[in-house]
Amino acid sequence: MQWFEVFDKENKPTEEQIKEFVNMKLWLDLESFLQQECKIKSKIAHSGCAMDGGLWKGWNVKYAKSGKALCTLYPKQGYFLLLMPIGASDMSEAEMIIATCSEYTQNLFNKTKAGKTGKSLAFDVKSEEVLDDIKKLLLIRAKI
Repeated sequence: MQWFEVFDKENKPTEEQIKEFVNMKLWLDLESFLQQECKIKSKIAHSGCAMDGGLWKGWNVKYAKSGKALCTLYPKQGYFLLLMPIGASDMSEAEMIIATCSEYTQNLFNKTKAGKTGKSLAFDVKSEEVLDDIKKLLLIRAKI
């Protein structure tokens, strides 16, 4: 069952319900990293985006610091998607970090087109290796 079918726009999930649906340690690890290392709290929001067959539709978890979006997490059954903007001002630092990342992250970064404001990377978070890459990039975004 799709996430947006379980929790429609009028049925906002709790943090516990989100964790139960995703049901993976990587979600908990990232949540802990964002709260402890980046010193930010989450905000649950709803998206009506129908792009990619509704892949981005439904309730999501946003993280921002000083008004700057760090990432948005989209719950899926057994994994999650993470959307991370890399601003133009962070691009050169991100490119240096990408060289140390997994093949998956390098390919994602290289195939994602840059716009005037930078790139938005869309990760399928299913492994510790990808999560480690994400953490490296988040430290750039959070300026820690």
